[in-house]
Amino acid sequence: MAEAFDEMGLVGDTCREPYRTLKAWLDATPADLLQHRAAEAEALFRRIGITFAVYGDAQAQERVIPFDIVPRIIGAAEWKRLAAGLEQRVRVINMFLSDVYGKGEAVRAGIIPADIVYTNPAYRPEMAGFKVPHQIWTPISGIDIVRIDENDFYVLEDNVRTPSGVSYMVENREVMIRLFPDLISEYRVAPVDGYVDDLLDTLVSIAPPSAPGEPTVTVLTPGPFNSAYYEHSFLADKLGVELVEGRDLFVRDNIVYMRTTQGPQRVDVIYRRIDDDYLDPLVFRPDSALGVPGLMAAYRAGNVTLANAVGTGIADDKAVYTYMPDLVRFYLGEETILKNVDTWRCREPDALAYVLEHLDELVVKEVRGSGGYGMLVGPHADKATIATFAKKLAAHPDDFIAQPTLALSTCPTFVESGLAPRHVDLRPFVLSGADGIRVTPGGLTRVALKDGSLVVNSSQGGGTKDTWVVDS
Repeated sequence: MAEAFDEMGLVGDTCREPYRTLKAWLDATPADLLQHRAAEAEALFRRIGITFAVYGDAQAQERVIPFDIVPRIIGAAEWKRLAAGLEQRVRVINMFLSDVYGKGEAVRAGIIPADIVYTNPAYRPEMAGFKVPHQIWTPISGIDIVRIDENDFYVLEDNVRTPSGVSYMVENREVMIRLFPDLISEYRVAPVDGYVDDLLDTLVSIAPPSAPGEPTVTVLTPGPFNSAYYEHSFLADKLGVELVEGRDLFVRDNIVYMRTTQGPQRVDVIYRRIDDDYLDPLVFRPDSALGVPGLMAAYRAGNVTLANAVGTGIADDKAVYTYMPDLVRFYLGEETILKNVDTWRCREPDALAYVLEHLDELVVKEVRGSGGYGMLVGPHADKATIATFAKKLAAHPDDFIAQPTLALSTCPTFVESGLAPRHVDLRPFVLSGADGIRVTPGGLTRVALKDGSLVVNSSQGGGTKDTWVVDS
């Protein structure tokens, strides 16, 4: 693996332009003051109650996501290119979803194999032929980006089913403003707090045509035992809408109502944080106590909008991901602004043979995996783990893709020993409404806090940073 690109220039005497002010500030700030601010940040997150849970962890309710106080900085010109690529990507994802649940032109043209689409567990035949309101399938998208050098950003994963993490993006900025007002004042940092207003505008804009007057929006959560419940409650509070569970809603005459102390109130837009399987026990899992009986009938009748749409999970599939450059060319007649990471589809015999021969060099992922689970990082794996994965691949090659072990960029991070480079990725958030696409400047930077680790997921020991988009 090549040497990692450090975004500030922590190694050596060079410093990239966007980081010059930060580097001077870090050089002038005593380590004990940084340590004190780091402790303050953790105390603030605990006081606010920003927690996440890991299923199966007895201490799940007590965990605070680690936060690094050294911001990641992206220059305005870099961000302009990134934002254009994100907008292109999300536009094509929406076109792909409209197509696979509609005419199926990309499949008929041989751009993507039919079995990858129509036998995929995330494909929902119940949505075939259904035109979602305003043809917007993914009002909320989170696209995972990695950087490998001065100029190249790559898409690592698409997250358009129920993308999470935006609460950390907003809260990280609020904590940084409280702890480092002087440093922030030295930069012109693009704000992220406008995301909430943009989100509400987006949700209102995609209300069904049958919605009377001002649409009523709700956030639908599985409940307080869900790992992302903090975010659900955070968003409902910031949006100024009701946070509801399935038992708080009911359907009558194909219209969704919310139970209130003043009587039933019609609901027009549901920002749902429940997976498809659990949304409606009359259509999906009959044992689900989380959903709303009759919700899909109201949805298909055009009386409620679900964000994101049912069936969007197929666009998260890592096998589908490999065809995105072809889909961009097919739908838009353009080349991708943000490239994919080179990927071997293990379903293809030649690719499988190569991957099996080079397992100790590659990252192998389940096509429907998430959260850093179910994957092999070859250079960091022992022989027994590699042998186990070889058997999995041989038995079920369609379930895996493989990628080179990228030298993910690093950013200066405050750890116990002081400042040190740690690998990062970036999850920007993109909103698609009837009135256009909005890309929030910045996003959630996730950082692998363990020395040498490439796994940034909080469930795997990662943390987060504030992300500053600055004039430079």
